[in-house]
Amino acid sequence: MHLTFAATYDPDADASYIYVASDRANGDAVRQQHVHCDGSDGQIILDYDRDGRLLGIELLGASSLLHASALSTVELPETGP
Repeated sequence: MHLTFAATYDPDADASYIYVASDRANGDAVRQQHVHCDGSDGQIILDYDRDGRLLGIELLGASSLLHASALSTVELPETGP
């Protein structure tokens, strides 16, 4: 399996998503695990497929979990016209 990591960041929502599986489709995530972060207001949510493989990592309150330099290098989500 070839892994390609990609990430997006939405500054309005202060949310980031790190894609671990490049061939992920909507509905593939059948289980989520919430990870507690001591000393942070952010939340980390791990998305898994039906076989228990990690698909992606969602960061809510991303600016409290990642350095600003990391956030400035990720893609912004596409917006409508």
